[in-house]
Amino acid sequence: MSWFIFSVIALLCWSGSDLFSKIGCQDKADKYSHLKMVTAVGVVMGLHAAWEIFFNHVEISWNVIVTYLPVSALYILSMAIGYLGLRYIELSISSPICNSSGAIVAVLTLATKGIGDDLPPAALIAVALVAIGVISLGFVEANEDDDMRRARQDASNRRYAKSWLALAIPVVYCLLDALGTFADSKVLEKLDENSCNVAYELTFLFIGVLCAIYVFGVKRQRLTPKAAAPRFTGAIFETIGQFFYIYALADSDHVAFSAPIISAYCVASVVWSRIFLKEKLSLKHYLCIGVTVLGIIGLGIFDI
Repeated sequence: MSWFIFSVIALLCWSGSDLFSKIGCQDKADKYSHLKMVTAVGVVMGLHAAWEIFFNHVEISWNVIVTYLPVSALYILSMAIGYLGLRYIELSISSPICNSSGAIVAVLTLATKGIGDDLPPAALIAVALVAIGVISLGFVEANEDDDMRRARQDASNRRYAKSWLALAIPVVYCLLDALGTFADSKVLEKLDENSCNVAYELTFLFIGVLCAIYVFGVKRQRLTPKAAAPRFTGAIFETIGQFFYIYALADSDHVAFSAPIISAYCVASVVWSRIFLKEKLSLKHYLCIGVTVLGIIGLGIFDI
């Protein structure tokens, strides 16, 4: 039963990370908010890496860090771009698009390994659902009437105009995250999973420090507790979610159940955005999101 508890915790933490990251990055007037978010995540992940090294005795070396560096770079770059995109689009639209990276991984896997006899047709349907949902969501978002958009955003404190950039950023995140996941699966065939996770966190810490030097040292930005609180809260949720994600999937007998539970965390993100951020979408938006989520859950069930 522990796999189920770990899966639910990962789902709640990653959806919470979405929510607080959105709060910490949504100010359009702060053009460095995404870099500040990267710093927050880097600090928290660095602390967790130190815990793993000194208390759990996870082995780490320069060789592991360098070998895993391309994967770390793809993950970190995707997250930084994702934080940037939170200024321009609703979380309830961005999160399902970002979580569609699993479909890209499936396509890459099928392209390199081919369609095996053990792959059920329903898995291909799941990939198709994600693709249809995301493309439809982009079409609905781009073609929504301006008056209708303003009307449904009246209840929110933020308004978002139609923009190719708003849709392009989460799509770029999706592609980079998918490439990172695909590369991850190859590297982990040779390296220890825990060592790779620590290497990733230490690399994130290094990038976070560079961002801090640039933002607070070069650009002389102020660090205020009120603005930093949601960023560090999101970073803590992100790191805890990653921790429980690893342990949930470690139970190989229940991966087929834990993976779809965790992959559906974007559903919780949509719920939180509706409750706490007062985001309102049209029926067409929700239908497209529903199709996307069904595909994402399907990918988790078939563990592609």
